[in-house]
Amino acid sequence: MASTDTTDAAPMPEVPPSTLRRAVAASAIGNATEWFDYGLYAYGVTYISAALFPGSAEEATLFALATFAISFLVRPLGGLVWGPLGDRLGRKSVLAMTIVLMSGATFCVGLLPTYDAIGFWAPTLLIIFRMVQGFSTGGEYGGAATFMAEYSPDKKRGFYGSFLEFGTLAGFSAAALLMLGFSLALSDGAMNSWGWRVPFLIAGPLGVVGLYLRSRMEDTPIFRELEDADAVEEDTKTQFKDLVTKYWKPMLTLGGLVVALNVVNYTLLAYMPTYLETEIGLSSDASLIAPIIGQLAMMVLLPFAGSLSDRVGRKPMWWGSLAGLFVLAIPMYLVMATSPVGAVIGFAVLGLLYVPQLATISATFPAMFPTHVRFAGLAIAYNVSTSLFGGTAPLVNDWLIGETGNNLVPAFYMMGACVVGAVALLFVTETAGCSLRGRGVPGVISRPAGRRPGAGRSRSTDA
Repeated sequence: MASTDTTDAAPMPEVPPSTLRRAVAASAIGNATEWFDYGLYAYGVTYISAALFPGSAEEATLFALATFAISFLVRPLGGLVWGPLGDRLGRKSVLAMTIVLMSGATFCVGLLPTYDAIGFWAPTLLIIFRMVQGFSTGGEYGGAATFMAEYSPDKKRGFYGSFLEFGTLAGFSAAALLMLGFSLALSDGAMNSWGWRVPFLIAGPLGVVGLYLRSRMEDTPIFRELEDADAVEEDTKTQFKDLVTKYWKPMLTLGGLVVALNVVNYTLLAYMPTYLETEIGLSSDASLIAPIIGQLAMMVLLPFAGSLSDRVGRKPMWWGSLAGLFVLAIPMYLVMATSPVGAVIGFAVLGLLYVPQLATISATFPAMFPTHVRFAGLAIAYNVSTSLFGGTAPLVNDWLIGETGNNLVPAFYMMGACVVGAVALLFVTETAGCSLRGRGVPGVISRPAGRRPGAGRSRSTDA
């Protein structure tokens, strides 16, 4: 096998703007579809629980949140399967398969018969579809972030990477707006009977569009370069050995960052509607409107935050976000409890403090691994941490509030996660402006001249 370990870390020639735009769209559509599903579930959990689960409203909601968490248990399995495949077969092939499975599972949820019609088969089938969705998502985010990062110019990776998270919020906001629109337009009876299902069915066409966009793209220039040099990992055992023996530190570090990232993410985005309605006492419509306004404000700022990270570095953005969330989590949750206007203000402040993390993860995480193990390293580390601390956040928050009677539990949980993220951030290498080429770790092999924001002295080593 030819070696592509390099010490010059020369940037790849930039792809034509039209190709780069298609790559951005092809990456973002999958993330949008993934979060469209999560948004539909989060904002429709009261309807889903009433239709598909037995018991009282509180018991059914807890079962529905537990089912949401179950899908995350299979995400590490998805990462273990899709990640190595993406490093061996290419990013494009895996992303085509994951979006089909993801959108298909979401579509099928909209077709499920009720608990009254088929009994326990209703929640059983829901769990199966959620597990399919979780399995496919185990490869989706790692693949989409890798695809986006490897197509982006080194000096603008933060800016272009931010559009992957723009897709996250676009999918989530679209789901919220659809649920809100149907809720306002339909009676409670119609919404509980069939209205909540229609948004789930829209995932089918979204998946078709995503498959079309991805099928028209070539694989990333960086992966093709490795493939042409016959330096792609061919043996899964060798790849796992490389990850465990050579790249355990970035995997642990990434996992720590993901604790902060996704506890905040799922507490703010997925659990907030349930929290505002059941714990704060807002109406179902008001509990949807407050997060939507905050998410739209976040979307506007994402590209600016991504671009700023290209100039000042990723780590300063994360430090500011973690510190701000830690200090203001409790005050903003207190503000949210005052009124619907307070809910909007509190959510918006926390959401905007979260933007510097969200805008930079697609540029930061792929750059923690060399090309030949990038997809696998990112997918496995990201999904293990997410399954343990991210997707379980709504369930843990709901359970702890019930046990303690303290409505500030989500704020305390976010603060603890920020501490974990800050410890991990101490060990992160700054990679803004670094090339992602070859089998060397970006930022450790070398840095382009004049592009060293927030970095210490680089060193040359063999990965």
